[in-house]
Amino acid sequence: MTDTGQPNTPAAKARQPNILFVITDQHRPDHTGFGGNTVVQTPHLDQLAAKSMRFDRAFVANPICMPNRSSIFTSRMPSLHGTRFNGIALDWGVQTFPRLLKDAGYHTAHLGKCHLQNMNIMGSIAKRITDKMPPGDARRQNLYAAGWDDYENLSRHARETVVMPDDYYGFAEVDLVVAHSDQCGGHYYQWLLAKGIDPKTIQGEAGTLPYESPSHMTRRTATPVELYPTHYVTEVTQTFLHKRAETPDVPFMAVVSYPDPHHPFTPPGKYFDMYSPADYVMPATYHDRHLHSAPHYQQAIKEGPAGLRRGVNMFAPTEIELREMAAKEYGMITMIDDSIGTILQTLEQLGMSDDTIVVFTSDHGDMFGDHGVMLKGGMHYEGCTRVPLLVHVPGQQAGVCGSLVSSLDIGPTLLAQAGLPIFNGMQGFDMSPLLADPKARVRTEIFIEEDQLSDMLHVGTPLRMRTLVTEEARLTMYQGYAGVELFDLKNDPTESHNQQDNAALRAPMTERLARAMMASDDLSPKPTAFA
Repeated sequence: MTDTGQPNTPAAKARQPNILFVITDQHRPDHTGFGGNTVVQTPHLDQLAAKSMRFDRAFVANPICMPNRSSIFTSRMPSLHGTRFNGIALDWGVQTFPRLLKDAGYHTAHLGKCHLQNMNIMGSIAKRITDKMPPGDARRQNLYAAGWDDYENLSRHARETVVMPDDYYGFAEVDLVVAHSDQCGGHYYQWLLAKGIDPKTIQGEAGTLPYESPSHMTRRTATPVELYPTHYVTEVTQTFLHKRAETPDVPFMAVVSYPDPHHPFTPPGKYFDMYSPADYVMPATYHDRHLHSAPHYQQAIKEGPAGLRRGVNMFAPTEIELREMAAKEYGMITMIDDSIGTILQTLEQLGMSDDTIVVFTSDHGDMFGDHGVMLKGGMHYEGCTRVPLLVHVPGQQAGVCGSLVSSLDIGPTLLAQAGLPIFNGMQGFDMSPLLADPKARVRTEIFIEEDQLSDMLHVGTPLRMRTLVTEEARLTMYQGYAGVELFDLKNDPTESHNQQDNAALRAPMTERLARAMMASDDLSPKPTAFA
């Protein structure tokens, strides 16, 4: 057991709070009621926000699923933990804040979408790209037993009930939902089979009900509400909470991870027609022509309706497409909200609310029509990089905090609330001072990384971009492309006017970005002696 420096006594453990960490997938903060949206209904999240500290300037370390989820649990930048883009399983030997909690006596669990390892949805596409690369460094593979990175493989979960290890990146209990929308696998897949349901008959394109969709990203799923992945995550969470109530002296940390509202947009049952496309409020920047933007934006706008409509590629949606996608995404969000309400009610009924910290966030956002484009990948506008973040600590004040915070900061904050120290190499900050005083600051800037396998800018090298967000401005630089994105956030909060020729702003922001990159260099491992 790790030496935490804390007294390991029943009295000490009783003072340690439970932690319920709820995370959604690809969810913008303004697609919630508490985030200012007047159309989508999220009453339970709004109630949670009313008694939480709401962080309105929370940003990711990377706006892509696997890298940022790995950064959340390690509190390290992707260039350090190694999961630089989707397709690289998080190193089996990394330290995580759930493992510190587990070692200190917490019962840790991950319920739902994890995505710290590859799902292998697009295996053939990735292979075509990686086959063109030089041979890889096999040292990491040789360190661990065969199969260490195969726990979230969709095909494996379709063949068998995958038995998880006793310590999965620090989680002692794991129940997986793998992939997105109505096409999920994982332990959820075997749950469907146990109910006598052939998943192939109710999932994906094969399980589509009649519906004239104006968008390739929406479909009417044949999966009923009671069999949909959101319901499954809620059900296993309720079961988990009832079991934990039987051992109240053992604190728990549970990650409850919903695979929605990630595209494609497939709300089941009553949630499908809950919202009208006509009610969607079009983004103020929808008509951005990107005259001074990087090539991939200009290409998407130029192609317009004729552009590629497949997979995860950025595209410029028509107004009809966007409205339809929003209506269906809102249905997915309201289903999640109803589910979170059920979980919080269960927590209350079991008498655990007063002893449980509740955190709500997402792994990243989605452009969703901002600046005329959709989805994520190679885009560091706030639509992709800013996330919702609520932290409810029983007995502490509620409020709204406008200070900059990062996904990296969640781990150090929860460790501090549990009375545990961080590990050497964590790069986040403890947000506890902001929970006490929303006007305080723990950081003055946010550093964001993104690498991709493909040459998205068509500049002769795979995409690599680095961003600095301060209270006043945002600077993004690309490898292989001389242009930058530079926005004066004080006077241009919608990031509409590129100031790349403004030397008075560009020079100090470039220096700050360089210093932020230096500060993000690894400080681990710590020395054992002065040789």
